[in-house]
Amino acid sequence: MTAYQIFTSEQAMRFADEHSELFGEHSKLSATEFGDGNLNLVFRVVNDKGTSLIVKQALPYARCVGESWPLSTDRARIEAEVLKLHARFCPEHTVEVLHFDRALSAILMEDLKQYDILRTALIKGKQFAHLAPQLANYLANTLFYTSDFVLTGPAKKAAVAQFTNPDLCLITEDLFFTDPYCNHERNTIHSLILPSARALWYDTDLQAEVAMLKADFLSKPQALLHGDLHSGSIFINNENCKVIDAEFGFYGPIGFDVGVLIGNLLINYVASPGVFKTPEEQSQQQHYLLTQIHTLWQHFADTFSQLQQTATQDPTLQNSRYQQRFLQQVFTDAIGYAGCELIRRTVGLAHVADLERISDAKQRAVCEIHALTLGRVLILERAQLDSITALLDKVQRTVAAIAAP
Repeated sequence: MTAYQIFTSEQAMRFADEHSELFGEHSKLSATEFGDGNLNLVFRVVNDKGTSLIVKQALPYARCVGESWPLSTDRARIEAEVLKLHARFCPEHTVEVLHFDRALSAILMEDLKQYDILRTALIKGKQFAHLAPQLANYLANTLFYTSDFVLTGPAKKAAVAQFTNPDLCLITEDLFFTDPYCNHERNTIHSLILPSARALWYDTDLQAEVAMLKADFLSKPQALLHGDLHSGSIFINNENCKVIDAEFGFYGPIGFDVGVLIGNLLINYVASPGVFKTPEEQSQQQHYLLTQIHTLWQHFADTFSQLQQTATQDPTLQNSRYQQRFLQQVFTDAIGYAGCELIRRTVGLAHVADLERISDAKQRAVCEIHALTLGRVLILERAQLDSITALLDKVQRTVAAIAAP
């Protein structure tokens, strides 16, 4: 059995060559390590004809911090198995895993070099009509077919055990629900918004609602989540989008995946005045984002509801009133988690380029205060926002009220 060792470029090339027939004999290979951000090693392995694959290896610690933050490399198994299972239910929108080596904690997968990262595309003002319906299809199918609507009790409990992911869930529990609401050393807060950030530390009403959302995250294993479905985990081109980076996958509340995605679209919404030069460009981008959020939820709800009606296996869960109530609760949960995403990406450890690339410090501060204010409103008022129209109206009115002189 091969012992774990951290890959060099040469080892990544050998790994790709040994576990794929894509390169062919006598190929001249090269590898470039480009890193995926905070946790892992990622290499692009290319042959002399331009054919390429991706090798991703889990490090035994958080790369963004170093060996002082140890992490289990079992997250590579989680990622590979989540992606393979999600690909069973939505192959067209899930990156293809070609090989996984458990001992080396390494995954070989297709290279999406013909795609753009969604976050980068949105910052550039690119607009894709297929974004929302395709991601709604991914969410509805992967979440429904890994839920109690389909799985027997024993099968579901076995799946929950298979995808137990304590190290990475703890990262979410801390960074998403805890750190932003206290004076934690991991937080990164720009000086111009420090008063607004400090207000979160003493906002007991908000903290009580965040506690409820965290309790559900800890104790509501509804479906196999992607677990980190932000706009940097989605690749897109003019025809298609694909989801990557499922190492945070686990069994949790369905509204979490939906809400994190909505939250990232809203981050771009509040950042638009700092990203785009003219009021016309800003307005156009914000209108596009609200339209996509509307389509995302409506298409997700319609698809999930249709699956509930036609593919539910448990006779008790076939009750139509229960199914409607279930979907409404998913919507309420999603609004709350979207609010948490807005806040944690503004004052927590892991910031995002939508806000960070705003060069004017005062303009960035305005956009960040919009993010914090909107996040708070969504968390506190989620139960009263009973439709996607009500949610989007609240978004517009909240941001407009802050911007008014």
